[in-house]
Amino acid sequence: MEIKHLTNTAITLALSLSVSSLTAESIIYDAEFQKIRKQHADKWAKEDSALDKKLSELKAKHGKAPNIIYFMWDDAAYGRVGHPMLSKVTGMSTPTFDRIAREGMTFTRMYTEPSCTPTRVATLTGRHPIRTGLTQVVFPVHAIGMPQEEVTIAEVLKKQNYNTAFFGKYHVGDIDGSYPHQNGFDECLFTIYNQFGSQFFNKDGEAIGATYGFTEDQQDRLYTLDKKFRNSSTIPWAAEAKAGEKAKQYNKDYSYEEQLRYVEDVHTRSMNYIKDNAKKENPFFLCYWFHGPNVAGVHRLGRRGDSSISNADGDGFEEMDAKLKEMLALIKEQGIEENTLIIVMADNGPMLEFTPHMSRFGIYRGGKGSFTEGGVRVPAFAYWPGTIEAGTVAGDIIHVTDLYTTFARLGGGMKHIPTDRVVDGVDQTSLLLNGDAYGRRDYVHIYTGPLLAATVKQQFKRHWVGERPGLAGKSFFDLYKDPREEDGLMAQFLWAWEPFDSMKMRHEKLMEKYPNTPTKRAEPFGGIELLNQ
Repeated sequence: MEIKHLTNTAITLALSLSVSSLTAESIIYDAEFQKIRKQHADKWAKEDSALDKKLSELKAKHGKAPNIIYFMWDDAAYGRVGHPMLSKVTGMSTPTFDRIAREGMTFTRMYTEPSCTPTRVATLTGRHPIRTGLTQVVFPVHAIGMPQEEVTIAEVLKKQNYNTAFFGKYHVGDIDGSYPHQNGFDECLFTIYNQFGSQFFNKDGEAIGATYGFTEDQQDRLYTLDKKFRNSSTIPWAAEAKAGEKAKQYNKDYSYEEQLRYVEDVHTRSMNYIKDNAKKENPFFLCYWFHGPNVAGVHRLGRRGDSSISNADGDGFEEMDAKLKEMLALIKEQGIEENTLIIVMADNGPMLEFTPHMSRFGIYRGGKGSFTEGGVRVPAFAYWPGTIEAGTVAGDIIHVTDLYTTFARLGGGMKHIPTDRVVDGVDQTSLLLNGDAYGRRDYVHIYTGPLLAATVKQQFKRHWVGERPGLAGKSFFDLYKDPREEDGLMAQFLWAWEPFDSMKMRHEKLMEKYPNTPTKRAEPFGGIELLNQ
C-alpha cells in the first residue's frame, strides 16, 4: 500500500510540474522532459551559463550569430553513409559523408518520424505531427497541409534578423498557407509532393514496373467507367516563390527530365544563396532538402564516384555526396566555415517496398513507415569546425524536433518560441558544444500516423502496438542487446511495466490540456499560379 501511495504521488507530482506550475512565460515541454529537467536543474543551469558565454564569444569573433545549413535527404538506413566499413558492405563510396563524420559529430541515436511529411513538419515546428494534425504523407491530391498557425523555426529565426531560404523537397502540404514562403522563408523552390509520383506516374514508371495502372495503356479498356478516378499527370508537384508573393508552378510535367532539372536547380540556387549571403551583415538559415537520392532519377546524370553498386540508389548517393563536397568547399572559400553549423541527415529509414531500386541494408529491423528502429533511427551528422570537436560520436538520444529548439538557442531566438502549446523539441546545444553524454533527452515517443506505437526510454523500448489489455505482454526490448527488436521480453521487464505506463499517461494527459490541432483541409493548390490557368 505504501509503494502504491508513493507511485500515485509521484505521478500526481509529475503531472503538476508539467501542467499546473508552468507560467505563461515558459515553454511548455512534453511532460517527460519536465520531469527530467527538474532532476538536473542545477547542473544544466551551470552548463547553460557556460554555453551562453561560449556563444557570446563566437558572436563577438564573427560579428553575428552562426549561419545554419540544414541538409536533409530521403530514406536511408543508419550506417548507410559516414561509416566507411559499413558503406563498403553495400558497395558504397561516399567520401564527403565520411569526412563530415570524421571532422564533425556522428549522432548514433537520431530519431525521426517514420515517414517524410511527418518528419518534415516535426522539424519545422518542433512538435510531434500528431499535435499539428499532419500525421500522414501528403500525396496527390490529399488537399491537406501544415496549419499556418504553427510557428516554424524559419519564423523564429526571422525575428532574430536571419535571412532564410528553402530549396528542395518540402512536402508538408498542397494547400494555401502551408507553403514555405508563407511560413518564414524569404525565398523558396519547393516540392508540394515527394518525388515518387512526379517521377513514376507515367509511361516510364509503368515500363520499369514502378507503377501499375496509371496511364490509359494499363487501364481496363472494357470496364473502366470513371475516367476521373486518377489525378491528372500535369498537376503541380513543385513551385517557387518569394515571401509576400504568390507562388508559381515550377514543373512542366511528370517526367525524368523535370526531376533532373529540379535537382540541379535546387543545388544551383542553394550554392548561389550561400555566396550571396556569406558576407552580409545578417546570418542566414538555409534548408537544402535534397530531392532524392533514392528515386529522383539522378542516376541519369552519370556516375560520379567509385562505388561498386550501380543502381539508382547507389548512383543517387554518389551524386548527393558530390554536391555536399561542393558545398563544403564553398563555405570554406567564402570564409564562413567556422561560423556555419551544418546538419546532415536522412528523414526516415529506407523504403524497403521499393527493392531492388533501393538497398535493403540495415542494422535495425524495419524501414520507412515502421515504428521499429529501422524506420526512425537514421544517419545524422553535425559539422562546425572549431566548435564541434572532430570525430565526436554521440550516444545520446536526439529527436528531430530538438533541432527546432537548438537552432532557436543558437540564433538567440528562444524567446520567440510559442508558449501557448506543447513544444517537443529539447535544446541540445550542450550536446553540440560539449560532446558525448551532454545530451538532455533520454526518451522518445514514436508515432505511426495518429497512433502512439512505441516509446523509448534510455536503452529500453516498449511497443504499444499489439499490447494485450490487463497484463503487459512480450513487448519490451533492450536495444543494446536486441537492436533489431526480434525477441520481445516480458517477465524480465515487469519492473518497467508501471514506469512506462505512467510515462505514457503523463504524455497523453498533457494533450488533454493542450489539445492536438485537427487536420487542416482546403482546396488544393490555392495560392499557386498554375501553368494551365
